[in-house]
Formats: sequence, structure tokens, C-alpha cells
Amino acid sequence: MSNLSRGAWGRWLVVMQLVLLGACSSLPTIVPDLSRKNPRVAVEGAAGPLTAAQSKAVLDRLKAGGKPTSIFDRHLAFEDALPGTPLVTGNQVTLLVDGPNTYKAMLAAIRGARDHINLETYILEDDETGQQFADALIAKQRAGVQVNVMYDSVGTLGTKKEFFQQLRDAGIRTLQYNPVNPLTAKAGWDVNERDHRKLLIVDGRTAFLGGINISSVYEGVSFSKRSARTEATGEKLPWRDTHLQIDGPVVADLQRLFTDTWAQQKGDPLPAGNYFPKLAPKGDDVVRAIGSSPKDPYSLIYATLISAINSAESDILITNAYFVPDPQLMAALKAAVARGVKVTLILPGKTDSGLVFHAGRASYTELLEAGIRIHERKGALLHSKTALIDGVWSTIGSTNLDWRSFLHNLEVNAVILGPAFGQQLRTLFDRDLAESNEITLEAWRHRGIAPRVREALSKAWEYWL
Repeated sequence: MSNLSRGAWGRWLVVMQLVLLGACSSLPTIVPDLSRKNPRVAVEGAAGPLTAAQSKAVLDRLKAGGKPTSIFDRHLAFEDALPGTPLVTGNQVTLLVDGPNTYKAMLAAIRGARDHINLETYILEDDETGQQFADALIAKQRAGVQVNVMYDSVGTLGTKKEFFQQLRDAGIRTLQYNPVNPLTAKAGWDVNERDHRKLLIVDGRTAFLGGINISSVYEGVSFSKRSARTEATGEKLPWRDTHLQIDGPVVADLQRLFTDTWAQQKGDPLPAGNYFPKLAPKGDDVVRAIGSSPKDPYSLIYATLISAINSAESDILITNAYFVPDPQLMAALKAAVARGVKVTLILPGKTDSGLVFHAGRASYTELLEAGIRIHERKGALLHSKTALIDGVWSTIGSTNLDWRSFLHNLEVNAVILGPAFGQQLRTLFDRDLAESNEITLEAWRHRGIAPRVREALSKAWEYWL
């Protein structure tokens, strides 16, 4: 869910941001910020995406090997050249579609836990779904499995205190990330910094990540005849989202993200447990776990995405819930089309955040004129955050393609390299495409005055949305 979708808090946050914006003498110097202030700034080496010279050096090394180079080899080499966490082989990645399938897999893993469970989430509602998870976690804690839960203060603003107290009463360790009340914060306080990750780790061996929070809004199914009728009848739209289950050695990197964030927030020391067991290979998937934080010099997720787009040869397929591109991302997508790459976007037709929705639509004209195809998902509220490039480079996670995700939030994504998983994601993309309406340049140019005004006003807030 968007950070601005939570009623009264959203309105209060806008007021606070006005104050903050007026008080700031300078904004954070991070990769998207550089392109905003000066589009000619070149971000090189370990400070951002691969430069043209670095990309050429990677290709030269491949050519020097004397073997034919496939698209997969190219993306593997480019990804390996980026700084940050390493590429890890021997993983099994399972694609999970929508809430019901995801919750079934997560709860099964929780019930099978033997040593510990670490949960980090933006939203944890005190509704039927939230209580189902609470009951499962409490049962494991009482069975001797240590449970640690970290939740964002804004994302859980509407969750009753009693909900978390029942967890603590059972012995579960809880940590509120960046409390709204600065007097209760244990670490550095920033009202705009939010933990937007959705991460579950069981026994240090299995991890779940993606776009799905813990809330009953995800209990609907977005691929059904009933969901196709919802817009026409005015029924509540189901949420369309994507998640991953990962088993294998890369889980250790995701575990490290959790334990590091817990420590940075100055939570009570985690109880003893086998948090980093020896992990044997589980499959053939090559995966990189990427976390980002506003405290980092730049967003590694952003740098990785820009580098992958710049390396694209055939097609780029992006599905994203909150799409408010900065100038550097816009330039990368347009440059890809200019060199013959097909770029297709699936974006929401309906949303839970009007400001973000209209700010994103403000970029449609420029994208369409460049030859980028835009489709809007119907019959569901799109919350998915995925990308597939050249059929071999995939990413799924919590990161939206907007300024907030790249500059203000903690996020987590997985990059998966390989044609087998890429084919699964392409099949899912095609299913969403079949449930979407294409936005043509001619039709877009004939939209009314009212949407144009909403787009202009919303775009003025793009940095803070």
C-alpha cells in the first residue's frame, strides 16, 4: 500500500512534509536526486549504475573468453560487476501470485518452524488475516520457537496496541520501526523514513519477500470472472500482487538485512538462535538479495535497475503499483526504445493513492511519444512490483518506481537471473496484459482538462509522495 493511503495520517504527513521541505537547506544527494538537480551529472563506479566505459570493459572480458556470449551471459556479467551483495547460486525461487497463495505458503512455513521466525513488514493489520498470523506466531513462540517481529510505525498506525501486546505477552520480541512519536524512538528519528519491506525468514533457511503486507485486503483473487465484473458493478476490487518464496544460500543475505536493521533501530538484543545455519544448495536459480535504506549513499536497487535497463537488448516488461519516474529512469527507458528495445508498462487503472496515481500519469505523454507502451490493469487494484528484462533478468520486491522508494524508504528486492524463472514471470505478465487496457497516444492527448490539472498538481509533490 502507498504510504499516503492511510486516511488522517496521510493528511497530517502532508502538513509535516511542508514544514520539513521549508526547513531543509539541502535535499539528500542520492542517485535519483542527482538527475533531478542536474541531468548531466554522471554517477560512476561504486556510486551508481555502471557507466558506458564499465559496461564496455565487461563485454570486452566476455569476448576475450573466446566463447559465444548469450543474453544471459551478458546480464550475469553486468550484474556481477555491480557493487553490493554478491550473486548467489543454488537457490530455489517460487513465484507466488496474490494474497491467498502467498499467505498459505507463509503460514505453512511458520507452522513448520523449528528454531526462529523473523518478520519485518510495513503493514500488519488487526483484522482477520492479521489475527490468523498472530495466532500462528504465538503458537510457535509457546512451542519454543523464538519469534521476532519488526513493523513500521506509520504502516501500523491504525493497528490497536492490544494486537501487539498479545504478541509480547506470549514472549514474542517486537520492535516498532521509527515511531511516529519521536520521544519513543531509540535510534535517529525522521518522520519521512519508513520501513516498507515485507520480509519473512523462517529458520534462516526459507524467506518470503515481495509486495504483500499482512492485511485482509489481499484475500481476494485478481484473476477470476468475478474480479472482471467488479468495476462495472461497483464492488470492492481485489488486490493484485506478487511475492516470492526463496530457499537456499541467498537467504543468509536476507537474514542479515533483518538483523542489521533490528540492531540499527536499537531493539533489545535478539534472543539466541541459529540465525545463520549452514545452507546447502536447493535449486538452480542465481539470486541477488538487495536491500536499500535512506541512510545508504544511494539506492542499490535503483542502481541495479538502471544498469539492467541500460543493458537491455530485446524487451523490458515492468509491472508497478506506484510509478512516478525520476528523470534518469525516464531517460533510461526512452534510450532503450531508441536502440530498438520494446518497453511495455502495466500500471494501475485504479489506485488507493490518488496523488501518486496522477503524478505518475503526468509522465504518460513523454513515455508514449518515445514509443513506450502503457497498459492499465482493470478489474483489480494493482500493487505488484516486478520487472523482466530480455527474458533472463527478473526482479520482484517491495520497491515502487517512485522517489519515495528510492530516497525515503527501506526496501528489499530479489534479482533472479535465468530463463526458466524469466518465463514464469513473462507468463504472469501476459496474464496481466490480457486484463489491461492499452493507453494510446492519440486517446491520451484527448483527455479532459480535469485530469490534466490533477496531474500537474500531483506532480509538484512527486519527490515526497
